[in-house]
Amino acid sequence: MTKILVIEDELFVRENIVDLLEAEDFEVFSTENGILGILWAQENEPDLVICDVMMPEINGHDVLAEMRELPETTLTPFIFLTAMADKGDIRQGMDLGADDYLTKPFTRDELLNAISTRLLKQATLMKEYNEEYQRAKALEQKVKQLEQLQIKEKLSKEYQQALLKIDTAINLINKIQPGEKRDRNIKIVQETYTNEITLLKQAPSLVSQICSQNLVLSSILQD
Repeated sequence: MTKILVIEDELFVRENIVDLLEAEDFEVFSTENGILGILWAQENEPDLVICDVMMPEINGHDVLAEMRELPETTLTPFIFLTAMADKGDIRQGMDLGADDYLTKPFTRDELLNAISTRLLKQATLMKEYNEEYQRAKALEQKVKQLEQLQIKEKLSKEYQQALLKIDTAINLINKIQPGEKRDRNIKIVQETYTNEITLLKQAPSLVSQICSQNLVLSSILQD
């Protein structure tokens, strides 16, 4: 159910608005005080705010300015009610971020049309925002996948280079008969290609496949 906050210090006007909106199946909270309205809005996040401009303690312009600073109501549609048709007053409200103005006295249709227009516009904006958000998330995921692919390609090249160096050494060692000299050469390879051996040890599945086929490499990779 759509939640509407009504802030109006005139009891008769406030009650008429509440009755009208509740008859249209809106969930309505009303108050004559701008401060209480701000606190309620922060806690309950209304879908739309209807607020009188001229009120004691804190006027409608100040209410709007405060709500635009709150993350819960930064984008909440805001309709001003005013007994004045002064263009400067209307301009001030629009500059603060008001979405619409209704001049008292207004009709039932004028109020409902203003509410319907603002809610429809808000729904459109939220739909566009959600679509942009989903596109941004999809793009972020593609970037991550690309980064992972680049990392894998880099590691693959490093593995290939490491294997090539050690494979060359293994071919030489395989030509030596088993014994002390062969063991000494394996130790030399271990010392010479420390970085390459460390790199291979970081890929257990790859090393397992290689070692099962090559006992010399298995010996080299042993601590």
